[in-house]
Amino acid sequence: MRSLAAVALLSLLLNLSALALDLGRAMVLVPEQLSGPESKAVALLLDEVERRSGIRWQVGRAGDAPRVEIRLGSGPAEGYTIHTSAAGVTITGNDARGVLFGIGRLLRELRFARESIQLPDGFAETSAPRYALRGHQLGYRPKTNTYDAWNLRDYEQYIRNLAVFGTNAVELIPPRSDDAADSPLFQVAPMRMMVELSRLLDSYGLAVWIWYPAMDRDYSDPATVESALHEWGEVFRQLPRIDAVFVPGGDPGHTRPRDLMALLAKETEVLHRYHPHAQMWVSPQSFNQEWLDEFLAIVRTEPRWLSGVVYGPQTRISLRELRAAVPKSYPIRHYPDITHNIQCQFPVRDWDPAWALTEGRESINPRPVEEARIFREYQPYTIGFISYSEGSNDDVNKFVWSGLGWNPDQDVTHILRQYSRYFIGDPLSERFTQGLLGLERDWHGPLATNTGVDATFAQFQEMERAAAPQVLRNWRFQQALYRAYYDAYTRQRLLYENGLEDEAMHTLRETRDTAAAAVILDRAASHPVEPAWRARIFELAEALFQSVGMQLSVPRYKAIAVDRGANLDTLDVPLNDRLWIERQFAEGQAIDRILDWTDPGPGGFYDDLGDLTHQPHLVRGATSTEYQPRWRRSWWTYAESYYDEPLEMRYTGLDPAAQYRIRVVYAGDSPGRKIRLVAGDGMEVHPLMRKPQPVAPVEFDIPRAATARGVLDLKWYGEAGRGGNGRGCEVAEVWLIRK
Repeated sequence: MRSLAAVALLSLLLNLSALALDLGRAMVLVPEQLSGPESKAVALLLDEVERRSGIRWQVGRAGDAPRVEIRLGSGPAEGYTIHTSAAGVTITGNDARGVLFGIGRLLRELRFARESIQLPDGFAETSAPRYALRGHQLGYRPKTNTYDAWNLRDYEQYIRNLAVFGTNAVELIPPRSDDAADSPLFQVAPMRMMVELSRLLDSYGLAVWIWYPAMDRDYSDPATVESALHEWGEVFRQLPRIDAVFVPGGDPGHTRPRDLMALLAKETEVLHRYHPHAQMWVSPQSFNQEWLDEFLAIVRTEPRWLSGVVYGPQTRISLRELRAAVPKSYPIRHYPDITHNIQCQFPVRDWDPAWALTEGRESINPRPVEEARIFREYQPYTIGFISYSEGSNDDVNKFVWSGLGWNPDQDVTHILRQYSRYFIGDPLSERFTQGLLGLERDWHGPLATNTGVDATFAQFQEMERAAAPQVLRNWRFQQALYRAYYDAYTRQRLLYENGLEDEAMHTLRETRDTAAAAVILDRAASHPVEPAWRARIFELAEALFQSVGMQLSVPRYKAIAVDRGANLDTLDVPLNDRLWIERQFAEGQAIDRILDWTDPGPGGFYDDLGDLTHQPHLVRGATSTEYQPRWRRSWWTYAESYYDEPLEMRYTGLDPAAQYRIRVVYAGDSPGRKIRLVAGDGMEVHPLMRKPQPVAPVEFDIPRAATARGVLDLKWYGEAGRGGNGRGCEVAEVWLIRK
């Protein structure tokens, strides 16, 4: 058997033989006349090479030095050809963007070390993008968890990074949206930043989109329309470049389609006054069924001012259905939510309640495999995408989407390896790639039994010990490390606090001593688990605020809200029923009520629909979370369905001769919404009703005919035809009780 040292030496020699082209002394050759964007692409190349190696390539004649030659060619838009020879490497761009993306592809393939630049021998590639639109929203506004802390230099570096991976569009947000007018983290005024970003993107030849919500109350009012035309026109006038404007039908905004479309016809005239070739796009987001029908009827008249339709979150119908309903003359663009984990367009599947309570809706969320699945399911109906992002927490997801937008057939692990090599560096690239995949895997399935969390944490601790100082200061490394510590700490807390609750309930059952049980439960606060890990999480949160402006806390870093990525503030949320139990003690509730809460009695069944391990009868429904300290843990999480789809449960093996009763808790984040329950083949258990407030169990008899075959099907419905986010059909707990 070879020794580890021999294996390492052999691996090193093989790698060195593969890196045969030494570009450390390379000269850059460029055509005599370059356009502005082509010159910016060359500047990007020189800067990024120097940033990673310490070597500044010079532009000039090559002599006997290896060359990196830039050429202008022809072919498919944005495409390029790269080939290598003994003399060096040549990048031929089909157009200005082809030069930029060819340079980006070279940068992703180069192997950098201090004072060393090498390229795999014989590397060659001819490529062009599969999807015409590949972009991301980078909104300078208080709601984001990072972007509002950036200056123009920060934005330029991030835009460069995205372009290296094939991004060709960025979506901006105007000064007035569904947000505060100012942020304590702004370094310049929003309008000024918008102008500078438009100019910056134009200098690189990248497309400028604007997400422009229609925020006024009544666009059927001529005075409101005139005011909007003036307001939007002033924004359009000041921006050096606009390629397209996207107006969401809702989320935010709430305008009837006939009034919205009439407004946009006029806004398009104003837009063309300053940007004659700019496009106007619109989405049917948040429309109820009546408004969606009205919208589609207008689109089918094919108004000439409309350039295309956007499919975004809170759309009642599927993308496939929208494509079938919209005339073929209009392209469809996807607006995927890549930034949120729950209460969103693409929630994390099989997410443990502990993650939802702590990590929250907008945490650091590399989801490469899942994002690739979403991409491949949705993108074939579109010309491409501009993603919905609220900050840097979804950084990995952005690069996965950009990579797949260029080439949907490539393995997502290949994209991650390029990401890791380019941003973290060769020494840790493979381990970092596997670490990112581990972070995604760790979020699936019951946390208490998921030992993969500990294995991923050990990987990152090993990387932390091995990392050079510049890597430890790298915000992308800090983000992944923060997640690994946070995940491991949360799992240990879950195991610890569940154990304390089990011990307290055993003591209560044996002694009926509420004071003794309360002392046991209080150990979660008085004797916390893994304090060193917790301290490291706070250190990394501070490091991320300093390195990239990430706001992981409301009081410490001025995040706008806890659910906007500030999960440092939810790090210690109780993961058991301690607060609820202590309140029951204080209110003098019967001990048996506490101990036997989940007991459905003989022949009965109990489901906690928000808990992956206690929902055996759930047939269809997503899980979500609404944390309220006064609630039971089983009320914090719940199953839900959207729009007109039912939430379904099924029971088998029932006694056909028995009478059953259902006890149910309607919790969730939409207390004002109504809900209806139907059993069997349309037998109503209760009509549309408002959920009880405050939240408490309610009971109803099940019609005997519904269980006559020993099987019971239950379906919950929300209000038909509703719009908005489509939520409200939310069920937390269900007891099926045999009377």
